[in-house]
Amino acid sequence: MTADTTAYKTPGPAGPPGRDGPATGRPPRRRRSGSPARRPGWTPWLYLLPALVLLAGLLVYPIYQLGLISFLEYTQAQVSGGEPTTFKGLGNYAALFNDSQFWQVLLATVVFAAVCVLATLLVGCALAVLLTRIRALPRLALMVAALGAWATPAITGSTVWVFLFDPDFGPVNKVLGLGDFSWTYGRYSAFALVLLEVLWCSFPFVMVTVYAGIRAIPTEVLEAASLDGASQWRIWRSVMAPMLRPILVVVTIQSIIWDFKVFTQIYVMTNGGGIAGQNLVLNVYAYQKAFASSQYSLGSAIGVVMLVILLAVTLVYLRLVRRQGEEL
Repeated sequence: MTADTTAYKTPGPAGPPGRDGPATGRPPRRRRSGSPARRPGWTPWLYLLPALVLLAGLLVYPIYQLGLISFLEYTQAQVSGGEPTTFKGLGNYAALFNDSQFWQVLLATVVFAAVCVLATLLVGCALAVLLTRIRALPRLALMVAALGAWATPAITGSTVWVFLFDPDFGPVNKVLGLGDFSWTYGRYSAFALVLLEVLWCSFPFVMVTVYAGIRAIPTEVLEAASLDGASQWRIWRSVMAPMLRPILVVVTIQSIIWDFKVFTQIYVMTNGGGIAGQNLVLNVYAYQKAFASSQYSLGSAIGVVMLVILLAVTLVYLRLVRRQGEEL
């Protein structure tokens, strides 16, 4: 009697159908760890295409036209068709940079915008911290008042502030006992008045945004810092500010862009730039050159300079933040 030499194999559990075929008993084949992942391809861009088309129409094309006009001779004579449009190259920029008034206005704009940004961030962050310390009813009242200031149109708010500080009928001079002191007569007092109005309508954005970020910080972190004996300023500087850095970057860049482009407040409150143009900023200066003097090409050149300055400041700020290891 001979033994059967055929090996008997116990059937294993049936595996799920896959790349190796149904019920083979073998584990499914896995992708090698070193093989590249599948790229999404053009699918995300297809979803973004409507927004990109809209941005191109509302942003890219106007910037292109602005830059094009800045290289042309484009005044009222060319607009009316009395003279042909000619190419000037960098002539408008040369005339602009050789104008001493441009450099004075540029310096005033930079200083004014920097003070506005710092004041807005300080007041907005301080009130955001205050919102976390007060009860529900005062918090609601402060939020409603801040949002009301934020929602007020710039021209309406500027008109109200001019009335409040009017030397004849304004209540501020009467309360402070300043008599017939004119806030818009002096250069620095006029800038201070505009600064207060810009701060009044700008701090709510910073306050609401930073407050939302503070509410997202785990309470255990703040309680641990308080138990360690840290003061409120130390908690803000060492705990809150580092955790809120991405939010602070956003509000800072937004404030820089908004305050550098201030137009309505200056134009309304100083009657077009103050006495002899002492309160001019770049936006109002560009408006005067383009529309009051009909030098549209020169006004476009000022607009291009403002765009380049804002882009440079934003990129430098983002680069400094990224150097600190913060992911945006």
